[in-house]
Amino acid sequence: MKIFKSADLIRKSKYISRDLSWLRFNYRVLDQARDTSRSLFDRLRFMAITSSNLDEFFMIRVGSLYNYIDYGKERVDYSGLREMPFRRKLLDFAHRFVNDQSMTYVNDLKPQFEKHGFNVLALSDLTEVELKKADGYFKNTVFPLLTPMVYDSYHGFPLMMNQMLIFGVVTRTGSGDIEMEKGQERLTFVQIPQNLSRFFELTRRDKVLFVPIEEIVRANLPKLFRNVEILSADMFRITRNGDFTLEESDDIDANFIKEIQSGLKTRKKGRVVRLEVEPNAAAFLMQVLRERWNIDNGNVFVINSMIDMRGLLQILKHPNFRGKGFKQPAPVPPITLPETVEENLFDYLKHQDVLLHHPYNSIDPVVRLLEQAAEDPHVLGIKQTIYRLADDSRVTAALLKAAENGKHVSVLFEVKARFDEERNIREGARLEKAGCFVIYGVSKFKTHTKMLMIIRREGEKVTRYVHLGTGNYNEQTSRIYTDVSLLTTDEVYGHDVSEFFNVITGHSQPDEYEYLITAPKDMRQQLVCLIREEVKNAKKGLPSGIVMKMNSLEDKEMIDEFYKASKAGVPIRFIVRGICCLRPGRAGLSENIEVRSIVGDYLEHARLFYFHQAGNPKVYAGSADMMVRSFERRLEALFLLANPQIKREAINILYYNLLDNQNTYVMREDGAYVRRTPQEDEPVSNLHKEFYSRSFTVMPEEALYDDWLSVANIRASSEDANAQPKEAVVVITSEMLPPASGKTAPETVPRQKEVPMSANVDYDAQEEADLA
Repeated sequence: MKIFKSADLIRKSKYISRDLSWLRFNYRVLDQARDTSRSLFDRLRFMAITSSNLDEFFMIRVGSLYNYIDYGKERVDYSGLREMPFRRKLLDFAHRFVNDQSMTYVNDLKPQFEKHGFNVLALSDLTEVELKKADGYFKNTVFPLLTPMVYDSYHGFPLMMNQMLIFGVVTRTGSGDIEMEKGQERLTFVQIPQNLSRFFELTRRDKVLFVPIEEIVRANLPKLFRNVEILSADMFRITRNGDFTLEESDDIDANFIKEIQSGLKTRKKGRVVRLEVEPNAAAFLMQVLRERWNIDNGNVFVINSMIDMRGLLQILKHPNFRGKGFKQPAPVPPITLPETVEENLFDYLKHQDVLLHHPYNSIDPVVRLLEQAAEDPHVLGIKQTIYRLADDSRVTAALLKAAENGKHVSVLFEVKARFDEERNIREGARLEKAGCFVIYGVSKFKTHTKMLMIIRREGEKVTRYVHLGTGNYNEQTSRIYTDVSLLTTDEVYGHDVSEFFNVITGHSQPDEYEYLITAPKDMRQQLVCLIREEVKNAKKGLPSGIVMKMNSLEDKEMIDEFYKASKAGVPIRFIVRGICCLRPGRAGLSENIEVRSIVGDYLEHARLFYFHQAGNPKVYAGSADMMVRSFERRLEALFLLANPQIKREAINILYYNLLDNQNTYVMREDGAYVRRTPQEDEPVSNLHKEFYSRSFTVMPEEALYDDWLSVANIRASSEDANAQPKEAVVVITSEMLPPASGKTAPETVPRQKEVPMSANVDYDAQEEADLA
């Protein structure tokens, strides 16, 4: 039996581990917290995001790994490692990240607090007057909420809540304890309710003081353990497995909803996959926790800074500091939607398609169209898919109003939208009560596509107003997620979307769509056909090229197709925010592939897929990433941008994504990322600012129509000079793009039918010896 070292297996694999790639992504977020060009408050925001991201990572990804380990199922990671070797590698990498996170907080951020008007202090740093205020806060607010839960031979082990701050208190019994022998150690747990603020706030002259809640509780523990000797009190926090699989029935009824709700409860009892604890915790406490939860040192994270840095958001929300972080500009009007016609959207959309680019363009036109539809006497019905909603959603309010006004309303609420299940069940019930036809998911598939259709009677005919997007119908996240969406009355879209809704609500199986590519029907196959067309063109000596922007790239079948295209000479550019399992720049495999990741003020959420097609490009947008789940376990849709004006706008978006040199990280062949920096003769380009000022009226013609992919060599910064990625330029000439209109302002471009092709045609961890 041949023995391999895990690092060798990882290097030899032609795929990057999904989970290790995700940790690399969180390092890019941490890099934003280290960026000294940002304000301190911005950096604290990113630090809180890294903590929130890591919580979800352990709940879902590490939780999923333990589903295999705990039930003895075989799993081979993309890196080539089996379950246990991969667990060691993954947790080792996670430990390194947590250590770097703590060092950033302690060494880079906390020393700046004082000069920015606040500080995080221990009780020992407070004055006598301040101590009295803290004591009063404990007495009046905190003390009534605390419930000591003893664990010994007479009391069972209490249920510890997920991601809650908990004290493990070790006491020694006295002569008055009738249940235990004198001098015996006893363990009691005190959970700090999550509805208490992470910090107690005080003011000292012109400064705001934030006292961690654990400081106050720890100092007052004797009030919970009267006449008992406290030997130690250590705070910890656990993360439970939140990845559960539902065995869904074919009938979507009340029992299905109960099954979802039952699954939600399991999150409270799921196996512990991470234990965060203060340094030098009592040996007795740690022994009990390790044995109880069947964990080892790999699962135990000693935090040398602050447990649960999500609490840093409280500082940003303080009235003294509001507005001192990232200042979001006001949205700008969409290129194809003048402000003067926004109040008469129905008439305008009958003649002009509109592409919205969020958050630079507001989601308000979509919401207002829905609100107008709810009140418009000519509107007969509304059909919509919903994945995530905002608090106090205007979307829900409009649908309720439409139902009250007697319109037919069909809504698919995806109750399997992770962590939004309860909200969607609640909102769905409200709509049902109002008379809406509500569908809670479709069989074994998660409905992830985003589409809306308004059916309106106009004289002798009925017009379908369609909205298709890459993001959710959520007014809150639309301000921080970059997405694109299309408003149209094109009958081809209307027909395709009607057919797709029939798939969702009934048993229809359309033979084909004209503008949509859907999953799980044939999305993977259709995309493969488009990739292979580029290969054919490259082999014929014709210009070819692929540019794709997405959240994640993980599907092996698609990755293998991209490798084949690269070998054939097709230049490929990926803009992948998070997980990327493709290995770029490997000799003989992927020399023509470049991968970038953009992390900055906004969360990159749009999916745009560009295929050169020998000078007549096809551009798709939609809800799907290049992931197995997107192709096989979700109802997804990509929509062709058929209107030439809209297509040019989408290419413009891709152009500035490739031009960016402020938020871009370049992926190396080994899976690591290095930050791109401007070259000497290259202007600074920050796409998160450019889109507030760029439009076809100000954008240079040569930028859009000539060599739009030759946006300068990539230069990445790295402490290791040898870590520079390969510099490569792909020149795609103006013949790749639709012809310019020759006008300085956008014109109304007639819709043109365009039909998609048929689907027929180093890790630095110590290396251990593992079995391949």
